[in-house]
Amino acid sequence: MAYEVIIPAAGQGKRMGAGKNKLLLELNDVPVLIHTLRVFEQDPQCEGMILAISPEDEESFRKLLKQYKIQKVSKLVYGGKERQHSVYNGLEEAAGTDDVILVHDGARPFIDIKLIHELVEVAKEYGAAVVAVPVKDTIKRVHHNEVVETVDRSSLWAIQTPQAFRISVLKEAHMRAQETDFLGTDEASLVERLPYPVKIVEGSYDNIKLTTKEDLYFAEAILRKTKGEK
Repeated sequence: MAYEVIIPAAGQGKRMGAGKNKLLLELNDVPVLIHTLRVFEQDPQCEGMILAISPEDEESFRKLLKQYKIQKVSKLVYGGKERQHSVYNGLEEAAGTDDVILVHDGARPFIDIKLIHELVEVAKEYGAAVVAVPVKDTIKRVHHNEVVETVDRSSLWAIQTPQAFRISVLKEAHMRAQETDFLGTDEASLVERLPYPVKIVEGSYDNIKLTTKEDLYFAEAILRKTKGEK
């Protein structure tokens, strides 16, 4: 089933401390962004990628797309002040009317094509679906550095991307958020306010988001493991 994907890529990644967009950092001599884009480039069901970028990165990104022969990036749009605004700018450029559109973090290079297809199918049927994994750690609620309670983790899931939606659903969610000045932590949090059911598709613990320098070590290990499986 065909889909488009919006990839927010405008953040500066301050927690990474790289002094530049973290998506330009390299894993095995290839920029993180290219690792991510290659997944969708190689998926025949992906009809287009929309990158939300910052103006200062535009030249670098265009060079990378040409160098690595990434053909499916259909649009480059400028990101907004927050991720939510960047996604909305990308959504405005989507080609479909009520097809499925994905939103995926540029800093999650280990998403699996088979999982993407499952996610798209669920979103097409129900309107909204997200990739997630069950929480493994003990979770405690803390106030002023003091444990208040231990939270039952049996119903807790760590939400990842991609997140998939029928375009009409995501547009309605963004319109409602704008009307009420609501800023969500992800796209699903906007859809939940409609209210609208958001289905879970169980993902992989390898689908990490590269946020801090330590994450790069884990990413290199995942790359080595992936190569060993081929």
